[in-house]
Amino acid sequence: MIKKDKRLSGKQKAAILLISLGPDAASGIYKHLTEDEIEHLTLEIAGVKKVEPEAKEEVLEEFHNIALAQDYISQGGIGYAKSILERAVGMDQANAVINRLTSSLQVRPFDFAKRADPMQIFNFIQNEHPQTIALILSYLNPQQSGKILSALPQEVQTDIAKRIALMDTTSPEVISEIESVLERKLSSAVSQDQTETGGIESVVEVLNGVDRATEKLILDSLEIQDPELAEEIKKRMFVFEDIVTLDNRSIQRVIRECENEDLLLSMKVSTDDVKEVIFKNMSQRMAENFKEEMEFMGPVRLREVEEAQSRIVSSIRLLEDAGEIIVARGGGEDVIV
Repeated sequence: MIKKDKRLSGKQKAAILLISLGPDAASGIYKHLTEDEIEHLTLEIAGVKKVEPEAKEEVLEEFHNIALAQDYISQGGIGYAKSILERAVGMDQANAVINRLTSSLQVRPFDFAKRADPMQIFNFIQNEHPQTIALILSYLNPQQSGKILSALPQEVQTDIAKRIALMDTTSPEVISEIESVLERKLSSAVSQDQTETGGIESVVEVLNGVDRATEKLILDSLEIQDPELAEEIKKRMFVFEDIVTLDNRSIQRVIRECENEDLLLSMKVSTDDVKEVIFKNMSQRMAENFKEEMEFMGPVRLREVEEAQSRIVSSIRLLEDAGEIIVARGGGEDVIV
């Protein structure tokens, strides 16, 4: 029998928790465990004959407090979680829960800011050095970063976008120093080991969240400063599979603009959704001819397919620049009605 006054090990607590949750919930948890963990935990559960109600209540309460603490940390950081828990369960218990979590918890830098209003963050960082702003934006979610980048002065937008794209790794000392600036203003601080951030994918996500005017301004400036970087970013901002996000009129315009051979090659390895949306916007006869040609098309080099898709994507961007089609972007300003 497991009693409340007995000092329980971690495995005993886990066993009591799974027994208390019942077989359905326990089996769901098992799916996320390793084979060794399942084996040890199953043996522990098998050895439990009876659990006193007080011991069960204590374990469930501890689990509940830890779950709350993790949720609070995701909302506002460790400091925020501790202050809320202190009001709920008292200082001693709150400290015990937070200490248990932080001993093994890996918190990504600036996680505390991911639920903050982008304009609030903007007010705090707008006068910081461009490298500092670039670092912070690379850690925030793309929607936040896109809004903040759009709100910054045009003369620094390109510089910051370039810094994000070329960013590699940042030392923990620098991250800690920058976080301390936001700590005083957003009431939180998080520490983290050296972490890789930034890069092409990061700046693509950020630019996908800005308005079209800001995106064009930044890319035009980048083409002058670093043509290769600008071209690499442009290639990744809209891929061939994204054609499913276009409205029917735009897809029809793209079909008229592109060579039939490029369309055939591009659909060689595309998803069924892409093929369906393209066929739907062709005439019945054209779609039947395409399906027949694709059926008898022999093996082709992947490089040829990628080049064809790249030409179609380039045509889509040119049509967008000319105002002939609309490519929906983040931020809600390009909603098609």
